[in-house]
Amino acid sequence: MSSPAASRGRGYAYALGAYSIWGLIPVYFKLLVAAPPLEVLAHRIVWAFVMLLPIAWHRDRLRELLRALRSSRARLQLSASTVLIALNWLIYIWAVFHGRIVEASLGYFLTPLVNVVLGVLVLKERLERPKLLAIALAAGGVLWLTLLSGRPPWISLGLALSFGSYGLARKVVRDVGAVAGLTVETGLLCAPSLAYLAWASASGTLAFRSGPPLRDVLLVLAGPVTAIPLLFFAGAVARLPLSSLGFLQYASPSMQFLLAVLVYGEPFRAAQAGAFALIWLALAVFAAHTLRRGDAEPVMAPDA
Repeated sequence: MSSPAASRGRGYAYALGAYSIWGLIPVYFKLLVAAPPLEVLAHRIVWAFVMLLPIAWHRDRLRELLRALRSSRARLQLSASTVLIALNWLIYIWAVFHGRIVEASLGYFLTPLVNVVLGVLVLKERLERPKLLAIALAAGGVLWLTLLSGRPPWISLGLALSFGSYGLARKVVRDVGAVAGLTVETGLLCAPSLAYLAWASASGTLAFRSGPPLRDVLLVLAGPVTAIPLLFFAGAVARLPLSSLGFLQYASPSMQFLLAVLVYGEPFRAAQAGAFALIWLALAVFAAHTLRRGDAEPVMAPDA
């Protein structure tokens, strides 16, 4: 039996692995820009399901799957979470393909604050003054970006709202863990994904097996790229306090932001920096309040 220190060390290693993969995932998607975003999404769903189903069986999660599928309430809730995660994945893939990683990273910076707003509006949680200040600062940053570009930051808002709502939908599904839940979700999406791939093949627009072999390998690897960080994250959750994971969650959007600006050369003007500074200040206020109270900060497992 491992000691508590060794268990915590493994937890941090799992967390580092999960958030590093999520942080570097734009590099993977950039290698697939020749394929249509919908096809990349379809491959991600199909190959993730192919990988997750035996893992769920090996980890004795099939009872969770069957229990979820027998309950009409759970089926409805998981159907809602399925639509939300598919939308989140599609927005993110489109953003990377079109050089909008900065906006995508902002979406994941905003997600914890969206979680707070949804908790207040839907779960009737109490909104304390520091959290209200954090939300106001973040709203000011979003308004700044809207005035700067003449339109709301739709990619950021779409990612934050879809993933925040996904987290809420999964929160109300009882007794269905991360692995079992994602297995159900990818299973529900498998049929339409296969139908799309069959249509693309018949119409001659399928990228799979019509280009370089490396692209085919990368499309198949969409399954592991989706499932492995989730498994790492589940291992970290079992070994670490949620407050620790709450602070580590900002590693992924930070890495994505740095990749966008330093590697892919996406424009980032001084005026944008002011808006981001407001949002980062909002997160600092939120994190400080969470640390002072010792609460479990809403943890982001970005299935992006």
